[in-house]
Amino acid sequence: MTDIRRADERYPGGDAAAGIVSRHAFSFGPHYDPGNLRFGALIACNEERLAPGAGFDEHPHSHTEIVTWVAEGELTHRDSAGHETVVRAGDLQRLSAAGGVRHVERNDGAAPLTFVQMWLAPRESGGEPSYEVVRNAAGRTPYAVPGADSVLHVRRPAAGEEAEVPDAARVYVHVVRGRLRRDGAELAEGDALRLTEPRGVRLQALTDAELLLWEMPPEPGPRLP
Repeated sequence: MTDIRRADERYPGGDAAAGIVSRHAFSFGPHYDPGNLRFGALIACNEERLAPGAGFDEHPHSHTEIVTWVAEGELTHRDSAGHETVVRAGDLQRLSAAGGVRHVERNDGAAPLTFVQMWLAPRESGGEPSYEVVRNAAGRTPYAVPGADSVLHVRRPAAGEEAEVPDAARVYVHVVRGRLRRDGAELAEGDALRLTEPRGVRLQALTDAELLLWEMPPEPGPRLP
């Protein structure tokens, strides 16, 4: 089964006056949609655009695997576990919130910042938070998130090339940039594919493109309180 979700269907969020523009793929905050709570282990896929000097003040997370892909600019991360890092375009960041952690996310650079932040439900709640940054991650995937039984692939097909979709129970594809075609349907920046039991699926790049693909198991993670 294939479900195409267009960029303009995302729920708007953020605070434009504060330099924050957000677009949410799933039910989020005041945009409650009981029919769009999650897909497999994935419970959020947020596109975030931060102007220079803008950011999210310290806020808490728990029982969530948080994976962030920086598309352009530099993301400054600080958390209550003592990590302070600048995550740059092409880098991947993972924060396992576990039993609880607080963090700050800011654009302390001089250029606009764009990142995609994805939340996954863990198999088990509790534990100690953990943190990791993978530099130049596009050439170092697949990247496993064992706590959510999920694997992230980064694909960067050039125009005319094909991107292979992994065979899995569930696959979520987010188009970071570029245009692609699948079975006559064209996908553009911000569009997403939700695939159930895909086999031999390939996406043809119409332009140079960048994709995030989540490979997930048949059963979702637990529904947390």
